[in-house]
Amino acid sequence: MNILIVDDDKLVAMSLKMIIEASGEMTVLACGHSGMEAIELYEKHMPDILLMDIRMEGMSGLEAGEKIIKKHGDAKILFLTTFNDDEYIVKALSIGARGYIIKQEYESIVPALKSVHEGQTVFGSEVIGKIPDMLKKGKRNGLDYESFGLTRQEYEIVELVAKGLSNKECADSLCLSEGTVRNYISNILSKLGLRDRTNLAIFYYKHI
Repeated sequence: MNILIVDDDKLVAMSLKMIIEASGEMTVLACGHSGMEAIELYEKHMPDILLMDIRMEGMSGLEAGEKIIKKHGDAKILFLTTFNDDEYIVKALSIGARGYIIKQEYESIVPALKSVHEGQTVFGSEVIGKIPDMLKKGKRNGLDYESFGLTRQEYEIVELVAKGLSNKECADSLCLSEGTVRNYISNILSKLGLRDRTNLAIFYYKHI
């Protein structure tokens, strides 16, 4: 797995390189230190994942990430930052980032990179709990589920997933089997073109 690191603190970038390569499963292709470098190095190396800071002089990581994703729709960008500001998290989600983790959670970096490489969306423990409140602020009209091709039953499952319920908890709430709920969720993700349950929750709160 090939990784590109971009962080304006060169010491942090080198530390990240050491942590990542110590796993024995990943190679760091290059380290950049600005948003512009992120774009240039991405074009040059086309990494599997771009691990990038947000606050940098000049062009921010969010600005660079948005430009990269617009040009390369399949780009996998994982933001790593000391800031868990609501505005940054919502922007990262809106541009299509695959994750947002806090630098202090160093032990989660390698697992997060592996998860993103496998197609999952990853958020650090300090971030995941904030997503529902951030995305639903001012939105209380409900999801027009029929316009997305969902049935009423599927919509009810989406609501429960968005509230953080497990498959078993969803099944108990709706008097269904856990296997049936699992099949429903698989069909819902396919209908909406989403990758996983986290994306489904984000989709719900963006559209209610």
